[in-house]
Amino acid sequence: MKVAVVVGNPKPGSRTLAAATYVARELSGAEPDLVVDLAVLGPALLDWSDPEVRGLVEEVGAADLVVVASPTYKATYTGLLKLFLDRFSATGLRGVAVPLMLGAGPHHALAPELALRPLLGEIGATVPTRALYVLDADHDDPTAYVVWLAEARPRVAAALSRTGVPA
Repeated sequence: MKVAVVVGNPKPGSRTLAAATYVARELSGAEPDLVVDLAVLGPALLDWSDPEVRGLVEEVGAADLVVVASPTYKATYTGLLKLFLDRFSATGLRGVAVPLMLGAGPHHALAPELALRPLLGEIGATVPTRALYVLDADHDDPTAYVVWLAEARPRVAAALSRTGVPA
């Protein structure tokens, strides 16, 4: 199983990256095969002919499981993440995707469900779980993920098995 993490935080090495990597490990039982920290790509995301970005789109699109994460900006995901996801066709993300967003307070808890989850489905992903929202302050607390992971693990495993990938 190939596992990828895509993070749209404008700060490299962010809390969002730590949270997304944690979720990927918890769902797959291993370190992700590919981690795309979009902040390090900088202006290359604006160049549609950039070979590195094109290659990352292909790799993420071919992954069996992708955790797509963003901090909450203005009640939705970042423009940085949008720049990357705009490169995917309607069938470009062929695996199982998990939407994850971090935010400062509970008032944005529906943001990943209302904004990010539909986008992932629109570009071809299977999204078998509800989106995950974690408070910034709790990003490194495993108890912040326990309930969601208990619900998500069997759903992700079932979705992966339907595609022929052992979970």
